[in-house]
Amino acid sequence: MMPAARGVKRTASKSTTATSSSAPKNKKKRGAIALEVPSAPKKRGRVFACGQGDVGQLGLGEDVVETTKFKHVTALGNKIVDVQAGGMHTIALDSDGKVWTFGCNDEGALGRPTAGEAQEAAPGGVRLPARAAAVCAGDSHSAALLVGGDVYAWGSFRDSHGSMGLVVRGREGKACREPVRVDVGEPAAGIASGGDHLVILTTSGSVYTMGCGEQGQLGRLSQRSATRDARQGFSALLVPSKVTLKGGARAVWAGYHATFALHAGGQDRVFAWGLNNYGQLGITGEKRKTAIFSPTECDAFAAAGGGWRKISAGQHHSLALDNSGVVYAVGRCEYGRLGLGDREGDAESLEPIPKLANKRCVSIAASTSSSFAVADDGEVYAWGMGSEGQLGSGSREDLPAPAAVERAALAAAAGGQHTVLLVEDPSAPKEESPEPERETAEQEPEVAAPEPEQPKEKPKGRQTKRQKKQEQEDEVSSTSSAMPSEVGDENKPQKLNGDEKKETPMEVDETDSNAQEKIETPQKPISEQTTAVLTTHQPDVGDTVNDKPDITDTSSQDTTDTESKSQTSEKTRDSEKSDECGKSERGDDDDDKLNDVAMKDEVNGNPEMECVEQQQVEPKTVESISSPLTTTA
Repeated sequence: MMPAARGVKRTASKSTTATSSSAPKNKKKRGAIALEVPSAPKKRGRVFACGQGDVGQLGLGEDVVETTKFKHVTALGNKIVDVQAGGMHTIALDSDGKVWTFGCNDEGALGRPTAGEAQEAAPGGVRLPARAAAVCAGDSHSAALLVGGDVYAWGSFRDSHGSMGLVVRGREGKACREPVRVDVGEPAAGIASGGDHLVILTTSGSVYTMGCGEQGQLGRLSQRSATRDARQGFSALLVPSKVTLKGGARAVWAGYHATFALHAGGQDRVFAWGLNNYGQLGITGEKRKTAIFSPTECDAFAAAGGGWRKISAGQHHSLALDNSGVVYAVGRCEYGRLGLGDREGDAESLEPIPKLANKRCVSIAASTSSSFAVADDGEVYAWGMGSEGQLGSGSREDLPAPAAVERAALAAAAGGQHTVLLVEDPSAPKEESPEPERETAEQEPEVAAPEPEQPKEKPKGRQTKRQKKQEQEDEVSSTSSAMPSEVGDENKPQKLNGDEKKETPMEVDETDSNAQEKIETPQKPISEQTTAVLTTHQPDVGDTVNDKPDITDTSSQDTTDTESKSQTSEKTRDSEKSDECGKSERGDDDDDKLNDVAMKDEVNGNPEMECVEQQQVEPKTVESISSPLTTTA
């Protein structure tokens, strides 16, 4: 029997070769997303602020520590086009594309050097390589989207252990006190800040996240891998990486511990990930009362089906604005934050707010336990917790339903315990803003005298910054590793700054207390942070930096609210001032100059940081946070 003939490899004919070579390569996919880099808003106005201002977040000067009525921030002028409120700081964008910041600068959230409370409480410019088109702010970080699509960020993220930095240097996370470029490989079309994470939407519809991931808010890491204690550590958290979202997104929003994405395939489809212990993500069924670590479609939003214009997430509740101007609320009901009146029981599905039924709203904002909406006629409505005067109603009473507090506003933004409004300037001409002129040398605005305020005793120590924030945010949650059956367990230990052992890094104690019963958490000294001078030559002036202790939010997973009190900790003031590059007592003598930090290669790589002391420094280029384009498992 003859053996079977060996197969002969077929040679391609000339016609076949010609056909294959002429076939188009990299054929464009059908329905590919092509978003545009946004331009700055055109309507200009003035900034008004109210609420807690003990660290200068109101921009009214260091002497104004609180106001229950909205006050004009005169130092910003009348050409602001966007304003955002962070945890204890504020960021504004003017029609020239320049960014202004004021408030707490403990971890570099202002993006500029400051020497004392007076400079922190007065608006100051942030030096960026180009004009900005959008800004956002978190608890201790800020970010700006430039007109060319580049994203710059500064400050620090925080997790259950305290400050975790903004970028990776060596094996640790380091804060950035001046802007650093966040590179995701393509131009950005949008940015959003949660409490301690940053979300970037690219022009191709891809979503990138970085920061704290303990509650699932990054959407790309498993629960086991979402902490600094995991094998990849900070490199998995502080390097922006892509979220797997089939079909892409056309808009993104972020809240305290959550992220929302509007699907590119239709305006009615919303995906979310993060903390959902009160159903605040609009995800019901088995996944309610848990933390969600990957993109999941929000069935409550699909049921309402309004075609969504904006979503704003607070701590345990969310607001949604549809294309018709109707405002919806979902999540926790305490303190009247939902605006649904005096009621018992949380909102498991999106419910329209009755008091706003006859209003067409154009802007919404959700804070820790308070909410805001701006109607198309400029009327501002506020509801929820008002213990710090953050509602702007003239009192500290809670409001269970929307009440008008201001007029002629264009937009609202809610921070930790303060609120800012962008109010239309009545004297401004009814025309679009002129093309911004090229920015010249660094100029700081003259700070006008703040409006008179009733004298109030100033906080005794700068340590009260985060402590005061903690007292108001006693219900701040960590992640939920518990199953729904475990949520009702009232015997879970509280998590205190990572000083005590905890069964999992995801434990949560979400105990609500009354506004009058504040919880003070034991303080833990903050580790030395590194000042990253990543832009041009700095002024020849000593920079005094006050190090403050980190106060970490504590919370529980309980859905049944229990009143709790913790022992008050003794307030101390840390007078030791340390330079982030290892030099102590900076600013004692005039000849102590700012140290420029020279970086080798990429910021988020293996290179180490060098501290170079120079009398005069040549301008440097801003380094970037590199980002892998593949999805992190």
